[in-house]
Order: sequence, then C-alpha cells, then structure tokens
Amino acid sequence: MNNSIRIGIIGSGLAAEFHYTAYQRVTNIDVEVVGVTSLAREHREDFAKKHGIKSFDSLEEMLPEVDVIDVCTPGYAHEEVSITSLEAGKHTVVEKPFTGYFGPPEDKNFKGNRFSKGKMLEEAIASAGRIIAAALKSKKKLCYAENWIYAPAIQKEAEIITKTKGQILWALGGGSHSGSLSPAYGIWRLSGGGSMVGKSCHPLTAVLYLKQVEGLARNGKAIRPKAVSARTHEITRNPKFIDKGFLRTDYEDIEDYCQLHIIFNDGMIADIFASELVMGGVHNWLEIFANNHRTKCNLSPVNAMELYNPQEEQLADVYVMEKIGTKQGWSNPSPDENWMFGYLQEIQDFMEAIATGREPKSGMLAASDVVSVLYAAYISAERKGTEVEIPLDSAI
Repeated sequence: MNNSIRIGIIGSGLAAEFHYTAYQRVTNIDVEVVGVTSLAREHREDFAKKHGIKSFDSLEEMLPEVDVIDVCTPGYAHEEVSITSLEAGKHTVVEKPFTGYFGPPEDKNFKGNRFSKGKMLEEAIASAGRIIAAALKSKKKLCYAENWIYAPAIQKEAEIITKTKGQILWALGGGSHSGSLSPAYGIWRLSGGGSMVGKSCHPLTAVLYLKQVEGLARNGKAIRPKAVSARTHEITRNPKFIDKGFLRTDYEDIEDYCQLHIIFNDGMIADIFASELVMGGVHNWLEIFANNHRTKCNLSPVNAMELYNPQEEQLADVYVMEKIGTKQGWSNPSPDENWMFGYLQEIQDFMEAIATGREPKSGMLAASDVVSVLYAAYISAERKGTEVEIPLDSAI
C-alpha cells in the first residue's frame, strides 16, 4: 500500500455523503478519497464534481486505483460488491445492512412480507458467510459500518463496563423517525426488510457490541445472543390508519414497526424498538441497566443546545438535526451530529485498523451476529412472537 490510503466509494447517496465527510476529518493518517461510482450516472457525476473527485463508470474501473472500497449501495448489492472488492485484494467497508435476503434476483414481483422467513434466515446467514470467507481468504480488513458502536455515548459506556467489570442485566433502546429518505427503502428486494433491518439494527448492534465488551472484560470471551422473540406491524398500511401527511407511507412490502426481545447466552436480556412512526427528528437512544450502574445514552435528540426560532424561513440554510420536520418553535440542534452519531470515529477506526493491521471495533463478529439476530427475529414475528434460537457462526 502507498503512504496514502486511497478510497473508492460505491454509491452516491446519503450514506456516501456521511462517509465522504468523515474521511475528510481523519487524523494522523493520510487518506484520499479518489473517486465514486454508482448506477445513476448523473447523480454520481454530480457527487464527484461537488467533492472534486473522479467519477468512475464501474467498480472494475475503480479497483486498480484504490486500496479500500467503501460500499454505500442499497443492501441488495452488498454481497456482490464486497466479494468482488475483497477478491481484488481491497479492504472493504460495508454499510448497514451488512447483507440480508432480497428475493430471487429475477423476480421483480417478490414480496418480502409474504415470503418464508425460514428461507430468508438461511439465505441471509449464507450471504454473510460468503462475504466473511472472502475477507478471511484475502487477508484484507472487513469493516462493518455500524456507526452506533462508535457513538461517544456508547464508547463511554464501553469504558465504564470495561473498567468496572460491570454486568449488563437489561438493555433497552430504540431507533425511530418518520421514514427513510432512501428511495430503495420500502421495497424488500432492494433493502432486505423494513424497520427491523433498517432501524433496529442500530441499537441492536450497539447492545451486541457492549455485551461482547462485557464478556471480554470479565472472562476473555464475548457474550453473544442466544434467542429472540419479535413482533412486526405495517401500521401505515392498516386500513384504519388516518394519514395526515406527516409520515412516509409509500412502503410496498415492509414493516414500519418492530420490537425485539433478545436473550444472551449469559441469561441477560435486551429489548429493542424501532419504527417509521416518530415525528420531530430522529429518536436514537439506549439505556443500560447494569449490576453496578445505570446509563442513558442519548444520541438524538441531545440538549447541548436549545433554540427558539419564531420563523421557519430564518433557518432555511441552517442544519438543525436529522428529520426534524420543522425548524419553527423550540428545537435541540445537534452541534456536530456526525460526531454524536459516531460517523467520524467509525471511519477513523477503520483507517487505523487498515494502517496498523489490527481488527476494527466493528468487524466480522458484529456483522455476522446482527444478520443472524434480525432474520431469526423475522421468523419469530412470522410465528406471532414465538421465541427462536439464533444460529451463530461459531468460527468467528
């Protein structure tokens, strides 16, 4: 590798913007975003022009020019792009969802809410296994871009658990807002699911990570999830739902609400909620009830600032917080939302891992376990909440 770590981004949407911004703030490592490619030519060229980077026509054209491929595509493309990149000898960053089940590629009429969830679990785990196998064979770093692991509040809780040898008895958390901005979200064959995959993955992965940290601190072995029970609902497609126009409702075949109850292999528990039904900005939070402390991790909203704006138009060019809806009246602006959500620390850790050869905080274990939990949870929801054992990759 050259002295500079050269990055190529696949995708030119919101996630690509987050990642590009984070690469500009990496410290003590020379990092260069070389270019971008995506299926939407006009969009990728606009992205490239905006950031002063090269627009590549394809992944194959980009590969010789970079050291790292950053996968910011919709979930259905993650496996193919990741394996191609790893087999080409490139370190690979994969956005969430790591992978999943998206239906038969040739079936444009596939409806995930009507499909066997047992088959989905089998195929999703196999997909994750293929990506991980490619990473192990290539000996390149596989970085799972779950920003919640790197959020300052979550990292502080990890420090508390490590230094006090605390035991998490119960974790309670959620991640919700009024509907994703991604046009692919809402179509199972593109996104791999709804609120379960797109929203609950964040607090869920943070809890999985903290239980790993706990186990390593006390016994030198990660504590992993054992069983899950779950429910999902399609609230905005309920015939009795009254649409006032404030929530996104154009979902084809995904759920817009979910809840999960996870049992870990030490017998302790977690409850996770996620939905597309929350107005007033993104609501991201996690509460830890331990045997020696209690922590409330508020990612959004935060109260570092309180703002009263009497007129909406005044703040037309001012970013306040994600999905706030209106800037009029009282609000809680996030002074540095990318930092609070962990995007900057995530990319910093990935670059340090690649530069030094160590494993990232969010890597194969987190990626594999979250896929297994989410799709086992879909089986439980299909069975109206019956507890389901979680099949885990024991080789990781």
